[in-house]
Amino acid sequence: MADEKLPTRSENYSEWYNQVIQRAEMADYAPVRGCMVVRPYGWALWENIQQALDGMFKATGHVNAAFPLFIPMSFLEKEKEHVEGFSPELAIVTIGGGEKLEEPLVVRPTSETIIGSMYSKWIQSYRDLPVLINQWGSVVRWEMRTKLFLRTLEFYWQEGHTAHATAAEAEDETRQMLDVYTDFALNEAAVPVVPGRKSNAEKFAGAVRSYTIEAMMGNGWALQSGTSHFLGQNFAKAFDIKFLNQSNELDYAWTTSWGVSTRMVGAIIMAHGDDQGLMLPPRLAPIQAVIVPIWRKDTEKAAVLELGQRVADMLKGAGVRVKLD
Repeated sequence: MADEKLPTRSENYSEWYNQVIQRAEMADYAPVRGCMVVRPYGWALWENIQQALDGMFKATGHVNAAFPLFIPMSFLEKEKEHVEGFSPELAIVTIGGGEKLEEPLVVRPTSETIIGSMYSKWIQSYRDLPVLINQWGSVVRWEMRTKLFLRTLEFYWQEGHTAHATAAEAEDETRQMLDVYTDFALNEAAVPVVPGRKSNAEKFAGAVRSYTIEAMMGNGWALQSGTSHFLGQNFAKAFDIKFLNQSNELDYAWTTSWGVSTRMVGAIIMAHGDDQGLMLPPRLAPIQAVIVPIWRKDTEKAAVLELGQRVADMLKGAGVRVKLD
């Protein structure tokens, strides 16, 4: 492959995308069908995406936590629309430790249900609200048609889950996080996006309203690159997330969820790459500057390398991610 000419985007956009990823050593196909191995260069880009988004989440009052990978099947069945929406994509564990499980466990496709069950324990009063939690991890959805970074059986993401005392607060949160995603896409990833509301047919299973940022790719395609969902009281009623409000009456919390995944890596590749290959936005690029030492005589080598190292150290000191080749 290294000696072959990279296909142009106009010739075969899909193959151009696949080869850019593999030639740049960003990811590779895993032994398990539909899964990918994210290689160090690709993971470094994802780490920079994580760092930028995580700072934006914390600036808006959110904190990180971790919830289990395995979810009891009965949890998903509590919210009818939710389980119907995810049923074809579920990976289900029925045997553990060599024995059949009393209840099947679903490998996390998303965490609304298990987080909802925990919120029902933690939230008792309006004083406990809002709850603003984000989780970084991976999820599994049994996709039939897969593509590196864009759609794989297992992928990495963040998922925010919040609970509020009123519908207005939850709606404000939903829109605020859509704005955060828009800000990140435009100013960090330098990817043009159109934010808006998804149709009822395309909204998240169990949501009242879903919002999305649609990223514009180099060939004119639109790619869903981040979503934010107003869940109303649907999951609160399913998981009994009740609290005493300021009128001393029991009420159900209003919840949201929102997420960006490694699909954003694919968006960046397709928005910035050209027929020569990979290009990355400076703020997220794992390597922002490369120093290539050149000498004419062997006697010049040591002095050139020494100067190159001094320049590299100076750039690193200024916060530039640099490689001395």
